[in-house]
Amino acid sequence: MKRTIALVLSACALTAAAGDDAAAIRQLGQDMGDAMVALDLKRIDQIFGNDWVSVGASGSVSTKQTLLSDIRSGKKRLTWYELQPIDVQVFGDLAIAQGEVAEKRVIDGKEVYMELVYADILRKRDGRWVVVQSMGAKIR
Repeated sequence: MKRTIALVLSACALTAAAGDDAAAIRQLGQDMGDAMVALDLKRIDQIFGNDWVSVGASGSVSTKQTLLSDIRSGKKRLTWYELQPIDVQVFGDLAIAQGEVAEKRVIDGKEVYMELVYADILRKRDGRWVVVQSMGAKIR
């Protein structure tokens, strides 16, 4: 009986922790967009792992260094975004966040509106979640 109670309590604690992690990851998605709009390079640097890689719909590959350089230079700038609900699955210290976002970006001086689906892979490092890989595709 004691063992059963211990297993149930342990499962409840893991479920609560996964729920807390999922909420933190959803907030990180919001923070990411806010930091990009605000051009907050320090916060963007914290959100993305140094090993972050993104593969776009065209097959183009970007790194964290490319992302930060594009933002610094003004080559690409997020000016507005609206997130749809983010689906998060947590697997220990790894997680996958999937969602849809509408956004306006200035790319090479021209404002572009687009809607995208994306998936981010996150890893918990030193007690905080960081994005380590992203994939996305334009749907409109």
